[in-house]
Amino acid sequence: MHKTTAMLVAFIALAGVSSAGAETPGQITVTGEGSVRVVPDMAVITVGASAEADTAKSAMDETSQVTAAILERLAGAGVAERDVQTSDLSLNPLWSNRAASDQRPTIDGYQASNRVTVRVRDLESLGTLLDALLSDGANTLGGVQFTVSDPEPLLNEARVNAVADARARAELLATAADVVLGPLISLTEGGAYMPRAETFGMARMADSAVPMAQGEVNISANVTLVYQIKPE
Repeated sequence: MHKTTAMLVAFIALAGVSSAGAETPGQITVTGEGSVRVVPDMAVITVGASAEADTAKSAMDETSQVTAAILERLAGAGVAERDVQTSDLSLNPLWSNRAASDQRPTIDGYQASNRVTVRVRDLESLGTLLDALLSDGANTLGGVQFTVSDPEPLLNEARVNAVADARARAELLATAADVVLGPLISLTEGGAYMPRAETFGMARMADSAVPMAQGEVNISANVTLVYQIKPE
């Protein structure tokens, strides 16, 4: 065999042995969650009026009158225009005989609804404000959500905590499995979450100076980390 050819065959054989003997690194995937609890500094409410009348105009006029009183009350309480937005305006017929197969459905009247979403930054006045809105004729409340006006720094803190939580889980699992935790391969954020609105019934709202307990809100984030691992 030619000397050069023999050397090439030997190199390929050696490379094959080396490749076969090499240990392919594995992976470990972990998820982590981080949260931050904080006292809220703002509330978001959805409040409005609903009315029924014989004509569409009468129903809409009644809700518009109450809505105007609501907006005037909010302005008098110092709520800025940028913190008030119409969130629902609807007008629907009220039908009769719809369940009877032998009778043609007829319209008995109309129902109108008008609601606004409001950011209330003075939480100490929230209960008194809701009570005043009831006095102005408000009869619908979509919900009350306690939140924070600047959540981004808190979300970032929750993200950092989530990564630390995932890293700690990865180290724990690696130790339990007798493997060495290698470099980070990928990091994926699963999402960041703010608290959901709490809904209050009208009976609860009817109390004078509606009592409100703001408590704390929980801001959370979760991540998924993938690490390379190899036997010890």
